[in-house]
Amino acid sequence: MNIEELREYCISIKGVQEDLPFGPDILVFKVMGKLFLLTGLDNHPIQFNVKCDPEKAVQLREQFPCVLPGYHMNKKHWNTIILDGSVNDELLKEWIKDSYDLVFSGLSKIQQKNFAEMK
Repeated sequence: MNIEELREYCISIKGVQEDLPFGPDILVFKVMGKLFLLTGLDNHPIQFNVKCDPEKAVQLREQFPCVLPGYHMNKKHWNTIILDGSVNDELLKEWIKDSYDLVFSGLSKIQQKNFAEMK
């Protein structure tokens, strides 16, 4: 997965907005204004941070060398994924979607209702 494929996948998910709130080098993806993925545009290899269930975060870190505690994030809830080719795109997409779902589930009932009414 390259940076363009990462971006295309993220924006293909319903209700996702992209933003550059931390400057021109950090691309952020949000659902209903809440961050679920961020990536540095100048990182080589590409790496990104995703939210993760705390227990699963530890399991992934133990199982996959490319999964690290979230860089500059709450390390209990965030993982940094390094795209070093050791994990296939389907698994990467699963981790991204899990982050999206976790953030979405934390939205208020009103936000979730407003989201459901979006086209």
